[in-house]
Amino acid sequence: MALNPSDTALWPAPHASGAVDATVHVPGSKSVTNRALVLSALASEPGWLRRPLRSRDTLLMADALRAMGVGIEEGVGPNGTGETWRVLPAGLRGPATIDVGNAGTVMRFLPPVAALADGEIRFDGDPRSYERPLSGVIDALRVLGARIDDDGRGTLPLTVHGGGALDGGPVEVDASTSSQFVSALLLSGPRFNQGVEVRHIGATLPSLPHIRMTVDMLRSVGAQVDTPESGGEPNVWRVTPGALLGRDLTVEPDLSNAQPFLAAALVTGGKVLVPDWPARTTQPGDRLREIFTEMGGSCQLTEYGLEFTGSGAIHGIDVDLSDVGELTPGIAAVAALADSPSTLRGVSHLRLHETDRLAALTKEINELGGDVTETADGLHIRPRALHGGIFHTYEDHRMATAGAIIGLAVEGVQIENVATTAKTLPDFPDLWTGMLGSDRA
Repeated sequence: MALNPSDTALWPAPHASGAVDATVHVPGSKSVTNRALVLSALASEPGWLRRPLRSRDTLLMADALRAMGVGIEEGVGPNGTGETWRVLPAGLRGPATIDVGNAGTVMRFLPPVAALADGEIRFDGDPRSYERPLSGVIDALRVLGARIDDDGRGTLPLTVHGGGALDGGPVEVDASTSSQFVSALLLSGPRFNQGVEVRHIGATLPSLPHIRMTVDMLRSVGAQVDTPESGGEPNVWRVTPGALLGRDLTVEPDLSNAQPFLAAALVTGGKVLVPDWPARTTQPGDRLREIFTEMGGSCQLTEYGLEFTGSGAIHGIDVDLSDVGELTPGIAAVAALADSPSTLRGVSHLRLHETDRLAALTKEINELGGDVTETADGLHIRPRALHGGIFHTYEDHRMATAGAIIGLAVEGVQIENVATTAKTLPDFPDLWTGMLGSDRA
């Protein structure tokens, strides 16, 4: 049975008594699911979404689109092909109130959609959502012709006064704190009267693979997108106005959510198979193959999926994670168990994620006996013998899975609020104990 948030405050992280040997079916990608929902809602014809992720973030996205008039029917696909969502585009309308929870994709991707609606759309969310950067989207939408009330805060809560259309055109954005600012404008850009030209003017641009994912998915539904990679100007993306097609899309497994399971093979010297790992993908999590191999594992991509094997040794790593910041908590957990120090760089933007992930990782690993130091843009980790204790999650799903990784090697680790993993990885406790099987102590 899935763990509900009210079930328990402390979850004893299972300690592995031997090498894991398991096949783990990782649920669908949150990043792909939520982008596909937005694009399907803006399309000119119905579309299918097969094997979507059902998690807090994706259900918040679906409910938000429904509130604006989009039909989303849940059911089983043709020939029993697993869960399928049928998306029926409709005239976007208000009034509506949208709960974004603490989902960056919902709070950033949907204000541009709301600007195309006819009526007022109010956005609100969890207390932490009020602290997360949103001014890049708000300011850009105003330049493009939208009316937004945020009392000058540049954060939630806010109200978008949709006029049924948006002029669009050129706009400058500083996306140094989140690549989602760029993706948000690109996703709705085909529906703007003039399309959109987004020029990033910040010093850095984190999580660039997520922008590539957005571009790839836009093109898959018929949008014309010019990018720096396709011969355009550096840091400039252009989307031509036009109709979007309804598509039949099968969602890939969430490769970032595969991280704790691959880490389990690395930590225990075991083997984990993740079925349906794509040979080609824009998901940042695909870089785990390279990073965890450098840290002591080996992997093979077969017709069945990715087979990852630990060697019984864990090595430290010096790595720039600016493009794959979401992998930092899991890498930090593995690094704390390594045989040499690690330096994780390029992730200062993690201070503005679900929690301040750099401060949280430093505090929680150190309270288990570790030696982690924050740097200007990351972490320096010196492995030490760890002991049991409470590992706090700060309502951050990746903190919870990081604590579970450490618990494999360290007895007595208790995860506070492991149910927060439902944000993107439903039933994580059951998947975790199922992976360990008879090896669970």
